[in-house]
Amino acid sequence: MNAAPDTRQMFEARLRAIGDERYHDKHPFHQMLHSGGCTPDQVRAWVINRYYYQSRIPMKDAAFLSRVADSELRRIWRRRIEDHDGREPGTGGIQRWLKLAEGVGLDPEYVASAKGVLPATRFAVDAYVRFVRDEPLLPAVASSLTELFAPKIHADRIAGLLAHYDFANDTTMSYFRQRLVEAPQDVAFGLDWVLEHAVTRADQDAAADALIFKTEVLWAQLDALWSAYVEPGRIPPGAWQPGEGLK
Repeated sequence: MNAAPDTRQMFEARLRAIGDERYHDKHPFHQMLHSGGCTPDQVRAWVINRYYYQSRIPMKDAAFLSRVADSELRRIWRRRIEDHDGREPGTGGIQRWLKLAEGVGLDPEYVASAKGVLPATRFAVDAYVRFVRDEPLLPAVASSLTELFAPKIHADRIAGLLAHYDFANDTTMSYFRQRLVEAPQDVAFGLDWVLEHAVTRADQDAAADALIFKTEVLWAQLDALWSAYVEPGRIPPGAWQPGEGLK
């Protein structure tokens, strides 16, 4: 006999508990970064690899939109692409991230080329794009709900970077400040949509599993950074080497 679905309140609590346990703000790399413990090269490695994730978000969202028949959902969701790509050249989250790259001493063209991205970062991010492209709409939307937990990490990051690093200023922090505005409106819609459409226990389980998958995508990227650039410091062939790609 199939189990009854959770109430809306219980299901939301289940989703939030996933973030409490699994969100990547708990990873030691982020704790080191926010407390001022990263070397300049470790910061650069993070910026290079995180750029790959940022640059694939609009590709992920475009793949999602290609499968959506509901024009209202498409209208609301396409705002996410505009947030990252901008509405005109030189705007949007990707460009703001490249300002951060320039601020930490990297050549933005090198970062945008994605040549130095760690293999594990590439595999994890590409897996996320495929997930959103191929899975049913409910888990595809649910995988975006890590945004529930993003405002806190952005606020902590802004405070920590400003307190500990010379590169941190209004320009280099602009990506994170803007996400404090954008992420809440994105997640308010996404959470309500998931809660509304996860009507069976199987639906709820699929949505929860999708959110767990997304936390693992984020965690895997930081594991790769830690292994390559912190300890034991094994940089894979082809990945960024300190001293490369500087402006």
